[in-house]
Formats: sequence, structure tokens, C-alpha cells
Amino acid sequence: MANENPFNRILKTLEKPSGDGEFGKYYSLPALNDPRIDRLPYSIRILLESAIRNCDEFQVKSNDVEKIIDWENTSPKQVEIPFKPARVLLQDFTGVPAVVDLACMRDAMNNLGGDSNKINPLVPVDLVIDHSVQVDVARSENAVQANMELEFKRNKERFGFLKWGSNAFNNMLVVPPGSGIVHQVNLEYLGRVVFNTNGVLYPDSVVGTDSHTTMIDGLGVAGWGVGGIEAEATMLGQPMSMVLPGVVGFKLVGKLRDGVTATDLVLTVTQILRKHGVVGKFVEFYGEGMSELTLADRATIANMSPEYGATMGFFPVDHVTLQYLKLTGRSDETVSLIESYLRANKMFVDYSEPQVERVYSSYLELNLEDVDPCISGPKRPHDRVPLKEMKADWHACLNNKVGFKGFAVPKESQNKVAEFTFNGTPAHLKHADVVIAAITSCTNTSNPSVMLGAALVAKKACEFGLQVKPWIKTSLAPGSGVVTKYLQRSGLQKYLNELGFNIVGYGCTTCIGNSGDINEAVASAITENDIVAAAVLSGNRNFEGRVHPLTRANYLASPPLVVAYALAGTVDIDFDTEPIGIGKGGTKVFFRDIWPSSEEIANVVQSSVLPDMFRETYNAITKGNPMWNNLSVPSGSLYAWDTESTYIHEPPYFKDMSMSPPGAHGVKNAYCLLNFGDSITTDHISPAGSIHKDSPAARYLVEHGVDRRDFNSYGSRRGNDEVMARGTFANIRIVNKFLNGEVGPKTLHIPSGEKLSVFDAATKYKSEGHDTIILAGAEYGSGSSRDWAAKGPMLLGVKAVIAKSFERIHRSNLVGMGIIPLCFKNGEDADTLGLTGHERYTIDLPSNVSEIRPSQDVTVVTDNGKTFVATLRFDTEVELAYFNHGGILQYVIRNLINAKH
Repeated sequence: MANENPFNRILKTLEKPSGDGEFGKYYSLPALNDPRIDRLPYSIRILLESAIRNCDEFQVKSNDVEKIIDWENTSPKQVEIPFKPARVLLQDFTGVPAVVDLACMRDAMNNLGGDSNKINPLVPVDLVIDHSVQVDVARSENAVQANMELEFKRNKERFGFLKWGSNAFNNMLVVPPGSGIVHQVNLEYLGRVVFNTNGVLYPDSVVGTDSHTTMIDGLGVAGWGVGGIEAEATMLGQPMSMVLPGVVGFKLVGKLRDGVTATDLVLTVTQILRKHGVVGKFVEFYGEGMSELTLADRATIANMSPEYGATMGFFPVDHVTLQYLKLTGRSDETVSLIESYLRANKMFVDYSEPQVERVYSSYLELNLEDVDPCISGPKRPHDRVPLKEMKADWHACLNNKVGFKGFAVPKESQNKVAEFTFNGTPAHLKHADVVIAAITSCTNTSNPSVMLGAALVAKKACEFGLQVKPWIKTSLAPGSGVVTKYLQRSGLQKYLNELGFNIVGYGCTTCIGNSGDINEAVASAITENDIVAAAVLSGNRNFEGRVHPLTRANYLASPPLVVAYALAGTVDIDFDTEPIGIGKGGTKVFFRDIWPSSEEIANVVQSSVLPDMFRETYNAITKGNPMWNNLSVPSGSLYAWDTESTYIHEPPYFKDMSMSPPGAHGVKNAYCLLNFGDSITTDHISPAGSIHKDSPAARYLVEHGVDRRDFNSYGSRRGNDEVMARGTFANIRIVNKFLNGEVGPKTLHIPSGEKLSVFDAATKYKSEGHDTIILAGAEYGSGSSRDWAAKGPMLLGVKAVIAKSFERIHRSNLVGMGIIPLCFKNGEDADTLGLTGHERYTIDLPSNVSEIRPSQDVTVVTDNGKTFVATLRFDTEVELAYFNHGGILQYVIRNLINAKH
């Protein structure tokens, strides 16, 4: 049972600076009189405050508080702590399955005789309908309205379901579609920085169902991505169980050189941190260089935390943060409360005062003056290429064997020219030619300097008479309506329009695979001539097959560079020596002629980005829009499931659930469903992008009367487990060792030798009564946090994954769905152990969970006599409890029902 908080003795009152009353009460870290606190990283202080405030000697204990205070000694020991975030952030695509699960849990509670209304978020839930934007509707002034109408036509049922959820569940704010991308809305509007709940003040902290929740770390709010499964448990009052992380101190000094962008900086930081190794760690930025970074620059770096592998990249609150809060329309009273509370609780950095030296697990330093203009690619975000080396790097990629930096194009084919006709005009394509150029909403469009920088590039290009080839698919998707306001105020949007960068909407676009179809003539030229075509986008992900099936080379770049490469029409160019294009009168125009100076950009930012723009934009959000407001939704706290729906379907997670936990279980004589190498990402595993016409998901939809033109995307159908199970491992670029080099979503059904789709093979194994496992290499499940990357394999019957290593979030999600994660011992993998995947695998675990220890060794036995020892990756006692219950949601339901007794 919960007890009174033993730390109530340090509950203090915070007076207003004016002396006119008080802000509220707070748990004072200085009142502990413990010198260790002054040495703690700021990010760890947030964990400490949460543990103190929530201490009840039941879910959070005094011993947990001591572990955090003693971070310097305890963090190297991988100790477990509970953490209760202040709120949960859901995005549209991840929000739908979360609300589906909540609705299912209410049904399960009802069926087990519990009070179904206990299933309610216990912490604030912000759900942003960050809808997908189809780039097919582009290059027109009315693209935004056309896309909104298309989205509501396609997704009326999904939007209606979320609107029902906003009424059915307490403590849930739903931001309607068309408002902006979730992370920018979070930064500009939802981020509280400091909460005042019932007179108690505490730091804002958030877990979100998208790994780029980390963007909020730029605002001094501790936030990171978790699986939808973990987020749902947090919503229901469960503390997150986490290993107390190490913290990498990243010192910034100096100032960026003229013409170097925040994107160049973030790609440099990403490469440095990937090389250093920060998986499972916090990164905390400090140093005199911090004053040279705008809040938007910081948010861009924080956004990319998943790409460098950290749990978060944290920027403590300082004067730059306070200036941004005022800029984005937060009231003076709110900003005063934030500053007063954080100063009082030793969570504010004032660079005008002497700095107390903090302790970090390891140290890095970067002089901002050393950052060069760069892009990343062609297949991974941390493969940074300085702009001056791009031409040489491209030619090396053409020659290199197929891999992250290679296409293995034969020498005799490297200069091939594919002739085609575009709208009646002769045209041609070569390797490296750009066919998609997209300024996307995900990373950079919170940053006025790079957005207005892109617009200035467009202006200069138009003045020189440069144009973008008409077959290059160009688009601009700002992160919020504020961007539209300042682009219009600056008078620069018209130049972007002139080059084809019309605003298509506010949401996920090319970066998530919503690039739409490439013109048929262009597509034929690529496929018939095996052209390595390129996409350039200002996103954060460029994994193979993600952007578009026909762009094998995908580069991440700043928005100004996206415009530059669109104008050049190729990535095979040396911007220093080759003209970017031919202008009026046949004049050669070079990159340097159209590139704006840092001063030019700063002047436009200062005159064009104003607080009223933020206030107007977000005041409008609370009123909704006509299409949203006219959605009619059912009332009632239990959802009326429509068995014919192909969008919202009741999943089988709680089918035949009883009050007694099923207990721990091993795996016996399982077949290997898939045999993978390294770097299988959640993009490979989870259904994403368009639904291929020949896929199992397409068959299902056709059988249910859905016309091909109405297939929509996997993202839009995340509320239907039947579609999502069929789309699991359906990525067209997936490489399965069983297929001997063939690429695609197929596998081998071992007993029969048949080559089948992954879903069909899994179904066949299940019908025969066989369990399955997956073999994998290093970094299994890297990339965005995707709950369907764990839910899908569970529905396919996968009982265990044996990998060299796991990305943090994905391993946690597998546990949440009752799948056993195992790691090969150091220096071993399937190849060194001589495993082909044709074996049958037995993993013996005690049936009593109390006999299992976190991270213990287990023996895996195969039917051909080979055995090996692997590490069981249940990392905490809480994860073992989830496994004992068959999953995290079942654990929550049983606990809620038992609580009434």
C-alpha cells in the first residue's frame, strides 16, 4: 500500500518575485542539504525531483531516491529506477492504436468484473493528429486545402475514433488535424517546461510514441520516445522502469562560420556521437558555445537523438529558453514562474554566474567553427559527407560493393543516359539525378533560420533565372502554421512557389514514405535502365526503401541545400567548381552566388518571426476547423466496435484473458521465421508507407471490398491489427539470409522449402502448431520507436528474438508484448556459431518467474546438436513481471482489478 511521502519535509513555498503572493509549493532539492546534488547533470536532477515527488514507498521508494542522488557511483552499475513522467505525447498514427488499446482494456476490465472507468489516463495526454500529407497534391496554391479534404475523405473513420476518445477519456487533449507536426506543436505550444498542478510545481517531462519526442529536449524538457505499449502503461499510472543512464557531457565552444547551418551542425554532432557510442545514455550539452545556438538550433540537435542513438540530447533551461518562450507567445506570468521555480530548484543555467563543475560519465567537445557544410547518406543518417567531398564520395558509392555506402554499378554503366519523354518534351536521366526534393516537417521546420535561408536561396535563384526541372518532385511541408505566416510576412514564399516548393500541408510527408508516385515516364526510365536516382530531403531518416522505392540514394540536407540540389538536378556535383545552373543570358550561376550569408538570414528572421504569429496559430487550434468540428461521433465510455471496419478493429490481445497470470514460459522446437544480418531497423519490421498491390495486406483489403485506390497507407490503418500483422516485415528492401541475396518481404517455410510472404509463412507455422523465433545481428530494431514492430511479430507468433544487440526502445517493446529478447555473447553471432536458421530452437526457462534473474545466462539448444549460451535481456524485475503476465497491458489490468481488493 502507498504511504505518505517521506519527503514532505522538504516541501517549500515559492513566492512570486513581485512579492505579490505565491506560485505554489515545490519539493526543494537544495533543502536536502546534500552536496552530491550540485555535481549532478541537470538531466539527472529531473529524474531525482520526480522520484522525490512521487515517493510513496510502494511504486517509488526512498532507496530509489538515494540511487539517483548517488548517480556518480550508481550509474556505472546499471541500477534500475522508476520514473513517472509528467505527461504523455501521442501522435496520430501511434495515438490510434493507443486509444484502441485503452478501449479494449475497458472491455477486458468489464468482462473480468472490474470497473471499466478505471481505465483513464492518470497523467495528461496530448494527442496531436499529425496526419500524413500526400505529396501527389503538390505544386499548386491550393495544395493545403486539397490535401486536407483528401485526408478527411480517406481517414474520416480514424479521425472520428480519436474524437470519440477525446470525449470518452479524461485527461486527454486532442489537437485536430491540419495544426502541425506533433514535435513542433509540442515545442511551440504544448511544452509546459514547469507544471503547476493543484498548487504543486514540478518540471515538465514527457514520453512520446515517436522517437523524435526528443525534440522537446531543446526546450529543457526531459523527453524521449517509448513504444506505444510503454506509453499506455505510463498513462495508466505505472512508473516507467528504466536503467539509471550514464550522461555524456558535450561541450560546445566557438561559433558557426558564416553560411554554415544548424543542419550541418546536427549532422556533425550525429556522426560524433554515433562514433562515441551513446545508446542508452543521456547527452547533455553545455559550454560557452551554447549562447551561440538559438532554441530552434538546439531543438534540431535534440530531434536527432535517435539517429545518434541517445535516449535524449538535453539542453538545460537558460536565458535563450526564456526568450523562446516569450517569442512563442507564452505569457509573462508563465515565463516568470518557470524561471523562478527552476532557479529555486537548481535547474536553471545562468552563464553570467560562475559554473559549478558537474560530473559526466564521459566528455566530448566540439568547436562550432570546425563545422563544415555537409549532407548525410546515401542510406544512413550518420554517414556524413562534407559538401566539398560529395562528388568524390558519390563516385566511390557507385563503385563500392552493395552496402550502406555502395551500389556496385559496373564501370561501363556509370555514365549511362536514360532517354525519356516528359509531357511531350525530350528529357534524360543519369545516375545521381535528383527526382525528389522535399523540405519536410520532421527535423528542420521548427527552425526559422534554415526555413528562411531556403527561401532566400529560392529568391536569389529566381533572380538569376534558374529553374527546377519539372519532373523533380518538389514539396514543402512546414511543421506548423507559424512557418507559413513568417514565410508570407517576409515576402519570400512566392520564390519557393516559383521553384515548385509549394506548401502541401502540415504533417508527415516524404520522410515517412508519403512521397507519392513519381511521374510514370520518370519511373519507367529509372526501372528500365536500372538508374540509381536520388532524393534529397530535410528529414532525419534516409534508410533504404523509406523515402520512395525508386530512389536508391537518399540524402539528408538542410532546407537551403534541398533547394540547391533541386536546382542542380544531381548530387554528382562539386559546388565549388561546377555551376549549379545556367541563368538568364546563358550565364553560369554558382552555388556561392545564391547562398545567403548568416547576417542576411538573421535580419529576415528578426523582422519576420513575431510572437503574435504563434498566439494566432495556437488560438485557432483550440477552436478546431470546420471538417473536424463537423465529425459526428458516438457517445459512451465503451466503444461500439464495427466488425466490418478496415480501419478500427478490436485486436486479440485480451482474448480469453483470466485473472491468473499465465506465468513465464520458454520456447520449444521453434522454427526460425527470419534470419537477419546487422542494422534491421523498425522501418524494416513495422508496416509503413504505401500498401503494395501484391501484398497480403492488399489481399485482405480487396477481400473486404476496398478498392485499390482506397488502400491508403499502413500508417492510416494502424488501428486495424489484421492489416498491420500482414504488413509486418513487408518492407521491399528487407534482406533475409534465407533468400541468398534476393531482396524483399519473403521467407522460407523450412519444413516444406516453400518461398512465401512472411505473413503467409507465419500463418502456416501457426496452423501447424509451431512456434517461431527470429535470428538477427547488431542494432536490431534501430530507428523510430514503433509499437507495431513488436505487436506485429507477436501476432505472427514470434516467441523470441536472438540478436547481437538491440536498440533500447525496441527491446523494451518486445518485452511489453511478451516476446523474449536474447543476445548472443560478445564475439558471437549466428555465423560464428554456424547457425543457418534451418535448425529448430529450444530455450528453456523456469515456469516460475521468481527463479529468473534479469540479464541471466540461458542455454539455447538446437535440434542438430549445436548449443550456445545467450544473455536473457529482461533487464529489470518489472520487465520480468510483465513477462509473467503475458505483457504490460495485461499486467496493468490485473493490478487495477486487484487494487480494489
